[in-house]
Amino acid sequence: MSPSSLECSVPGASAPGVSVARGSRETWLLTLGSLGVVYGDIGTSPLYALRESILHAGQSPTAAEVIGIVSLLVWALILVVTLKYVALLLRADNHGEGGTLSLMALAQKALQKPNRIVLGLGVVGASLFYGDAILTPAISVLSAVEGLEYATDIDEGWIVPIVLGILIVLYSVQSWGTSKVAAFFGPIMLVWFTTLAVLGLIHINDSPQILNALNPLNALWFMTNHGIIGFTVLGAVFLAVTGAEALYADMGHFGRTAIRRAWLFFVLPGLCLNYLGQGALALAHPEQVGNLFFSTAPEWGRLPLVLLATAATVIAAQAVITGAYSLTHQATQLGILPRLAVQYTSEKERGQIYMPKVNWLMLAGALFLVIIFETSSNLAAAYGIAVVGTMIVSTMLAVPVIARLWGWGWIAALAVALPFFALDSAFLAANLLKLADGGWIPLALGALLVVAMWTWIRGTAIVYEKVRRESVALKTVIESMARSKSIVRVPGTAIFLTSDTEVAPAAMMHNLKHNKVLHEQNVLLTIQTQQVPYVPTEERTTFERLSDDFSRVILRYGYMESPNIPRALDRCKAEGLSFEIMSTSFFIGRRSFKISSEGVMPTWQDRLFIFLTRQADDVITYFRIPAGRVIELGSQITL
Repeated sequence: MSPSSLECSVPGASAPGVSVARGSRETWLLTLGSLGVVYGDIGTSPLYALRESILHAGQSPTAAEVIGIVSLLVWALILVVTLKYVALLLRADNHGEGGTLSLMALAQKALQKPNRIVLGLGVVGASLFYGDAILTPAISVLSAVEGLEYATDIDEGWIVPIVLGILIVLYSVQSWGTSKVAAFFGPIMLVWFTTLAVLGLIHINDSPQILNALNPLNALWFMTNHGIIGFTVLGAVFLAVTGAEALYADMGHFGRTAIRRAWLFFVLPGLCLNYLGQGALALAHPEQVGNLFFSTAPEWGRLPLVLLATAATVIAAQAVITGAYSLTHQATQLGILPRLAVQYTSEKERGQIYMPKVNWLMLAGALFLVIIFETSSNLAAAYGIAVVGTMIVSTMLAVPVIARLWGWGWIAALAVALPFFALDSAFLAANLLKLADGGWIPLALGALLVVAMWTWIRGTAIVYEKVRRESVALKTVIESMARSKSIVRVPGTAIFLTSDTEVAPAAMMHNLKHNKVLHEQNVLLTIQTQQVPYVPTEERTTFERLSDDFSRVILRYGYMESPNIPRALDRCKAEGLSFEIMSTSFFIGRRSFKISSEGVMPTWQDRLFIFLTRQADDVITYFRIPAGRVIELGSQITL
């Protein structure tokens, strides 16, 4: 390393991206917490998945058909969730983080260069995830509260208002933080999964032949002998695995080990036993199919079961809410969305965050869906397409990761991925049959988000190129300042934020042009987002002396981190960057945009880009710069 380029670090600091081994007790506590946050969605599918599947099979399904449907449900859980997500994709963690964008970053790393196809897949997968994140709270809470109709004499007209009230309360407490929510939700979900298992065990004896559903040949028989009806039922069966993508996205909140333990020891046994019990009840008492889940409880226990189910479905919404926060934060740092305000809610688990704008937009979407569809059966028609789309994207992105990063090679990677791709495609074909009945809604939402993300990526690239073309090389400015006698030198330090390390920042050029002054010490500060969730402290900062008057500092952050400029700069004092924060001025360029008829993008896209720039969090707040030390200099850019 040359003397002019020094790595600034804090001795003894641990790397943020390196996972620290947790004790057994802490891991089991995280396992309990993951029941409440990660598995809420998939854990409440027994409320409606088997009911909808049997109803789609026709008026009076035979015993063999019911067994085939239950077999489809059980083996969907084993193949999609256990094998694909728990066994395979949870291995594809990017320094502890999971989800579509983490997988996209790993795929880019595996290919060793930016790839437009990989970026496009990441954008599509992220956009579709939001459709799931809005639909899940609506259908989950509706399906539980509807149980009041069977357990009490409540008027049907009260169902929707009760659901709306529950959703409003749920989203209002998100600012408390995931850890506090999980501490409350985890024990409830432990009771829920235990109840599922007990109710299932009680009813298996109603018709022991239901155990034949454990044979996958019964699932295969149903699909190969029922034509279009088989695909219609498969679309309903898919309701049993929605939530698997949230399982992967929430990995950063609880860790791989806790999530796997929760699935294998609590969630999978509870779900399988309950589906078998419901299937046995459907065989013994076909008249109960319309209210299958709540009929598994004795009459005296139905109201308590409704209350427990309502609590569980509220928790179901939590899985996708926390997943949406993580996804949005990653998209912001990777430059796919404008930077949005992030609040950290835990000192121990840095993945636990709260994003106000995302929270309230999701609430608005969920309330809208409840008001429009009114019942869980109606909402079931809209549910599934977005989820299976995200699953297909994950399968495709996993191929280069398995082939290159895991070293398995392309043939082995394709051999692993193709069966999952075929299964995902079958689910997609089945769910496309719901398109006219409401399935278009999550697709429309996903399409809008794809357009927004594409516009942001394209717009920021255009702005970057325009600014670079109109800028002056940094080396030229430094040489000019060394010779200039007309520029007044003032004491103190000036820090100029710039995204390009090779050209002079616009704020510095405006300051020289209009004020004709230069500080004794000038620092060109660039913040770079890396394709990893966390950057180790010793790799955070590079300090380089350019001349007697000018220095360059590059700060590197992972896409799951929020920059803290004063703290990072303070680490470089020992390496020659001598400054005091209260005698330092931060110069920031404030850009405004003007639409041109000759612009690169269409006018509508220009307007959308300008709208998105206005949603961005204030740069001073986002980078945690002392507001009293900031000087903003404006410039106008024609798009």
